[in-house]
Amino acid sequence: MMNSILAWRNLLRNPRRSLVLMATVAMGVLALFLFDGFNKGIMSQYKENTVHAKYGHGQINREGYREQVFEKPWEHWIQNSEAVLTTLRNTPGITHVFPRNDFYALLTNGIVNVTGKGTGIDGPSEADFFHTINIVQGQTLRDEADGIILGLGLARALNVEPGDRVTLLVNTIHGSMNGLDFRVIGIFHTGLKEIDDTHFRIQRTAAQTLLDTTAVESIALGLAQEKDWPDVIAAIKAKHPELEATTYAVLDKVYYQNAVDWLGQQFAVIQLIIVFIILLGIINTFSFTIMERTAEIGNLRANGDAPFEVLSLLIWEGFFIGLLGSLTGLFCGWLFNTLVIPNGILMPPAPGLTRQFFVRIELQTSMMFVATAMGVGTSLAAVTLTAWKRVRMPIAAALRYR
Repeated sequence: MMNSILAWRNLLRNPRRSLVLMATVAMGVLALFLFDGFNKGIMSQYKENTVHAKYGHGQINREGYREQVFEKPWEHWIQNSEAVLTTLRNTPGITHVFPRNDFYALLTNGIVNVTGKGTGIDGPSEADFFHTINIVQGQTLRDEADGIILGLGLARALNVEPGDRVTLLVNTIHGSMNGLDFRVIGIFHTGLKEIDDTHFRIQRTAAQTLLDTTAVESIALGLAQEKDWPDVIAAIKAKHPELEATTYAVLDKVYYQNAVDWLGQQFAVIQLIIVFIILLGIINTFSFTIMERTAEIGNLRANGDAPFEVLSLLIWEGFFIGLLGSLTGLFCGWLFNTLVIPNGILMPPAPGLTRQFFVRIELQTSMMFVATAMGVGTSLAAVTLTAWKRVRMPIAAALRYR
């Protein structure tokens, strides 16, 4: 206890030296804290784009439908769709239910013919949940019975704008040709070229009319909380064992899961490099400080203090500097994130995207403790490594040191 009080007084006795040491620790903690928040922000952006542009939190299909290619896939769609939809809407944890039908069609404006992949959706229910689709012209599909929204690349290929009309030609499930006219009400941009160049959306009722079926191919789900997914799967399986549920990470493995895994590994390596640089910086600063205090250490030894007692005093100083420096770094990080970049950082297109996006730095409570432990731990390690040799010097040599 006495050493801790003396250590605190030593810090106050030489505020300039103490502030330099604290600033070194604070900068290291600040860098680690903000970098981790930046990583989390990028991961969240990828997830946001996957969940709210395409798949929701997961998707329901007939058992084995996704793993196998069928000659007549519509025979393996969900036939009792209304009963299933009722079950899903009454399942705890599920807040949104989106029945869908995917199909291929020939789109024409009377001059240009383009092949595209369409999705029949319930416009009013999907409009607000799938908000990262990014309508660049017109509006999103809501309750317009003959409305169609096109991917940006597809719209350019057809040379159409909101208000123009296009015709869809589709093979029904019975093999005959069917067609309907639609009015372009919007053009969307997801940032994924493969989607923007080929995809379009119409009302599910219109899609089922074109395909001449009442079956539903898949049902996307929106959850109150992502952590509810295992309970939701169990509840669905108990009532409809013929169905299987697949999370968005599996559905979008190439874009989302692989990208997140790759970026996560890359960030881990960069984080190790940052920690190593921080450790070297703190050790270097403490080394010079301890060297300057060699004569002071000699005086303490001459007054009867044992090497261990002097080392204990310096370790207490290192602890206080590490703790105060870490807290200062955390506070500066929070202040910077709140006042300087409240809307995030504008980033160029990431792998798999064709649009810029803002990344918010998501500061994590868990990282506060990790960064603080790093700041305190490196300070203690630096003091111990640099002071051990000094406290064991002969007293005469320490007193003469300049």
